[in-house]
Amino acid sequence: MGLFENDGGGARPLAERMRPERLEDYVGQEHILGPGKPLRVQIEKDRLTSIILWGPPGVGKTTLATLVARQTKSSFVPFSAVLSGIKEIKEVMAKAERMRQMGLRTVLFVDEIHRFNKAQQDAFLPYVERGDIVLIGATTENPSFEVISALLSRSKVYALRPLSEEEIVVLLGRAAGSLGVEADGELLRQIAIYSGGDARTAYNVLEIATAASGQGRLDEAAVESAIERKTLLYDKSGEEHFNLVSALHKSVRSSRPDAALYWLARMLEAGEDRMYIARRLLRMAVEDIGLADPRAVEQAIACMKAVHFLGVPEGDQALAQTAIYLCAAPKSDAAYQALNAAREVVRSRPPAAVPMQLRNAPTRAMKQWGYGGGYEHAHLNEEGLTTMECMPEGMEETVFYKPLARGFEARVKDRLEGIREWIRKRREAGR
Repeated sequence: MGLFENDGGGARPLAERMRPERLEDYVGQEHILGPGKPLRVQIEKDRLTSIILWGPPGVGKTTLATLVARQTKSSFVPFSAVLSGIKEIKEVMAKAERMRQMGLRTVLFVDEIHRFNKAQQDAFLPYVERGDIVLIGATTENPSFEVISALLSRSKVYALRPLSEEEIVVLLGRAAGSLGVEADGELLRQIAIYSGGDARTAYNVLEIATAASGQGRLDEAAVESAIERKTLLYDKSGEEHFNLVSALHKSVRSSRPDAALYWLARMLEAGEDRMYIARRLLRMAVEDIGLADPRAVEQAIACMKAVHFLGVPEGDQALAQTAIYLCAAPKSDAAYQALNAAREVVRSRPPAAVPMQLRNAPTRAMKQWGYGGGYEHAHLNEEGLTTMECMPEGMEETVFYKPLARGFEARVKDRLEGIREWIRKRREAGR
C-alpha cells in the first residue's frame, strides 16, 4: 500500500486521519502559503529546493511535507531522526540515487532533524548537492543552533507559527463532521483555547470527548473531563486566561512576589504552556525592569532554557524563582518608552536623510560627493567622545530615552548627563 492510500482504519489517531489530501485544504501558515507567498510559489512552479520547517509541535510540519511531495509528484520517504542512524541514511540515499537515475524525484522528510548529530547530518550533504533528494527537515528547535551550517546554506528555512484559535476551530469542525457528531461552536472554541495552537492536541481532546459523549453530540461534561481542570480555570471565552496573565504581569510590575506566585501557581495548575509563561516573564524583564537591572533579562533567558531542559514539574521552580527575582528588581520602563517614542516619530514624519558625516564612503566618487566628510572617530579622542552630530537635520535636540534614577539605570542617567554636558561645553568653546 502506498503512502497516500487510505487504509480505512478507524484505529489510526484522529490527527492522522484528518490530514488533508490537497494543499487547498491545508489550514494555517498563510504567511508562507498564501497566494504569491514564497513556499506557495515554489510548489506551484515546481521549483522545489531543500527546506527546513521550523515551528512548535502540532502546527502541520509533517502534513505540509506530505502535501509538498504530492503536489510536486515526488516520491515521499519519511525518516525519523529518533529511530535512524547513518546506516539507514545510506540505504535510503542509495535508493533515492537509483530513483533519480530513472527520472524520479525523492522528497526525504526528516522529522526532528535537530536530533541528528553533526556526522549524521553531514551524511545528507552529498546527496542534497547532487540533487538525489529534496530534503525537508522538520524541527521544533532553532535551526541556526541545531542544523549544521552546510545544510542550512543549501536549504530555505520557513518558520511555522502556532495555529490561531480560529484555525483550530475550523479543523475541529471538519473533524467533528468526519466523526459524525454535532458540536457546539463554543465547545470547539474551548478545545481550541486549551490546545494552545497545537492541532494534534486539539484532535486528541476531541476524539476523547467524542468517545465519552455518545448520542451523536459533543457533551460539555465530556469536554471538561477530557481537558481536566482547564475548563474550570480558563472560561469558554478565554478571558480568564488573559486575566491571569495580566494579574501575574501587574504583580511583578508592582514588586509583589507573593501575589505573583499565587497567579503563577494558578496558571501552572491550569496546565498553561510553561514556555508561554517563560516568554511572558522575559517580556516583563524587558518592558518593566530594563536598564534598572540589566541582569533581569539574563535571568529570564536562563529561565527559558531551564524550563525547556527540565520540563514539568522541575522547570516550574525556575519560573517561580524568576518571578521572585523580577519582583525584587528595581523597575524602569524608560527604554521601553524610548523605543515607542522613536517609532512614533519614524511613523509620523517623512524619513530623514542620513547626515553625510555618518555615511560610509567605500568609493572615491562617494568621497568626492562628501560621504563621510566631517566624521569624528571617538576612539581617537582621549575621552572617547566627540561633538559630532548624529541626529538628522532638524532633530538635533530630540531626546527619546529619559533614564530614571533607579537601580543600575541611575548610573546610566549620570553617565548620559555627563556626556551631554561635555558636548555642550566643547561646542561652546568651539572645539
